[in-house]
Amino acid sequence: MPRKILEEKPLTIGEVKKLLEDLGPEAGGDFFARTYDYVAKFAKVGPEGRELVDKLVAEFGIPEEVAVQIVNCMPESVEELRVFLSGKVPFFSSEKLKKILDLLDQYR
Repeated sequence: MPRKILEEKPLTIGEVKKLLEDLGPEAGGDFFARTYDYVAKFAKVGPEGRELVDKLVAEFGIPEEVAVQIVNCMPESVEELRVFLSGKVPFFSSEKLKKILDLLDQYR
């Protein structure tokens, strides 16, 4: 019987890693192992990344989906950050982008 989706929410890679750790390796087979290997290699922040996502949304008006991608990649320069924001949010000044980078630096 198909399961009903109750809620859909974008997760950071760090959150996925924590969920998989909580489930334990007995929760799945090869797919589980490959997924865990991926998130273990590419998680740039832990589950506290959700707090960073919430701050990006609240303080800068960045859509949650974009904020999650920013946290997943943790850009280090204004140029890298612009890639995530182009076409998705209103134009941000260089000063505002630097403030975003300063916030990201607090979680590195």
